[in-house]
Amino acid sequence: MQPFDTVIRNARVVTAADTFTSDIGIRDGRIVSLGLDLPQGHQEIDAAGRHVTPGGIDSHVHLDQPTGDGSVMADDFFSGTVSAACGGTTTVIPFACQQKGESLRAAVDDYHRRAGNKPVIDYAFHLIVTDPTPQVLREELPALIAEGYTSFKIYMTYDALKLGDREILETLSVARREGAMVMLHAENSDCIAWLTERLLAAGLTAPRYHNASRPMLVEREATHRAIALAELVDVPILIVHVSGREAVEQIRWAQSQGLKVYAETCPQYLFLTADSLGCDDSFEGAKCICSPPPRDAANQQVIWDGLENGSFEIFSSDHAPFRFDGPNGKKAHGEEVSFDQIANGIPGVETRMALLWSEGVRSGRITPQSFVALTSTNAARMYGLYPRKGSIAIGADADLVIWNEGEPVHLCNEMLHHNVDYTPYAGMTLSAWPAMTLSRGEVVWDGEPRGEAGRGRFLPCERPAPAQLRRRKTELAL
Repeated sequence: MQPFDTVIRNARVVTAADTFTSDIGIRDGRIVSLGLDLPQGHQEIDAAGRHVTPGGIDSHVHLDQPTGDGSVMADDFFSGTVSAACGGTTTVIPFACQQKGESLRAAVDDYHRRAGNKPVIDYAFHLIVTDPTPQVLREELPALIAEGYTSFKIYMTYDALKLGDREILETLSVARREGAMVMLHAENSDCIAWLTERLLAAGLTAPRYHNASRPMLVEREATHRAIALAELVDVPILIVHVSGREAVEQIRWAQSQGLKVYAETCPQYLFLTADSLGCDDSFEGAKCICSPPPRDAANQQVIWDGLENGSFEIFSSDHAPFRFDGPNGKKAHGEEVSFDQIANGIPGVETRMALLWSEGVRSGRITPQSFVALTSTNAARMYGLYPRKGSIAIGADADLVIWNEGEPVHLCNEMLHHNVDYTPYAGMTLSAWPAMTLSRGEVVWDGEPRGEAGRGRFLPCERPAPAQLRRRKTELAL
């Protein structure tokens, strides 16, 4: 038998189904053996009984994505993937965003150019469909799905990105026919515009009023409508970055009806509140502007409950990295601007895993198995990367995290590796952090970043299992 390249000893292995003690034998970047007392490897790593989980899959990140509003994302494919690796994530899926009036293919080509030889971990692309012309729907989108871009996002808000209901239906029908997974940003654009106009007219312009312009009902209405449109077409959908009770209630209703409606949430809805946007008119609250906005403590509990009871399949960062200071980030239009001119988004790709392991698993809110499902396995299944990614199993890529637990970690921006000048979670004390991250068997974090630029591989995705075409006697001819 060929010797192992690496053996991880005495691992407390956690998968989405089990926890067991095992050595992990790695050869050519893959897991080839699980068992006790494995033969010697060229490299030996003693996990010393610590938990070892699959590398995280952050399936909702924005890296070097054009914005069109004068702001520039701080993280490119190098800094963003270094930061991810240091936080225990070994695969990221950012978005190739179609610009209105341009082709979807052009967006994919541009995004590959932006990635270039920068990524240090593996990556795939979602598409963002903003201009579903007949050519896009008939030719470009089916061809791209066949090439491995098997998930795409639809916006129901933002003028530069949103689709109308008829456009959504036409795009959903392509997803159904071709076996793609559709993600929806569910907020009612007209309600937001109406509220924003009235807030600005009243002189209520500070960052904290971003929250008032996006109350839960605008998310509830759009979530309800997205579910209805998906039900009409009979296609699975995933509602992204769900913030609180009213949207969760819509999702739970759909799931109770047997509809294939899935949901994602993010750290900001567990650890931030509306007060994080400021209790006065200072610009400091701009750091926490994101959409939907954080809610209140009661809604934090709803999200925790949803992670525990199965309402959510995915826990992602929605990493949208804008610097606070400087001319291209949150202050791209100055410090005296109204909340609607401040870049939406907060950083979080490096902190996602540790926040949920520390405050979820170690605090007893969720099981270790649920953690693995939410941060890795479900995303791999949802986006066509399983079983290569998302598990600790023979044949899977050796994407692994060895956890350091029990020592206080005082979270501050200086310890992070993104190119953003703040973290919204500064000041928290966590009880866990990745001690080591392996990507395809190579150490990319062990207290210091180790990954080389360009070692990350692009991953064409298979058709996601939930999106595979099903036939019903009563279905419409689509």
